[in-house]
Amino acid sequence: MALANQDNLKVLAELAATIAARKSAGADTSYTASLLAGGIDKCAKKFGEEAVELLLAAPAGDKAHSAAEAADVLYHLMVLLESADVPLDDVLNTLAARQGTSGHAEKAARST
Repeated sequence: MALANQDNLKVLAELAATIAARKSAGADTSYTASLLAGGIDKCAKKFGEEAVELLLAAPAGDKAHSAAEAADVLYHLMVLLESADVPLDDVLNTLAARQGTSGHAEKAARST
């Protein structure tokens, strides 16, 4: 699954910056601010809801619906990460470190 446009990665970076900026805003200023003001439990619950929506959409084969739900999942994941004070760069660095490693080997290494 290659990105059609490498500049799309900038979208994630810009979204992460916007989410971080909303963290200090009042809960009534934006949806993102209201999620963050609700704390990590609210952010985690919303992420879970969105993940379930994607799980239901993907098997139906509607690519546009699946893409929209996946966008919601990515957004809510990033809000959850911000709430947990986990920088997106940490996640991307972890993924980069796993490149070239078998998924089975990587999982086995984590369980020891």
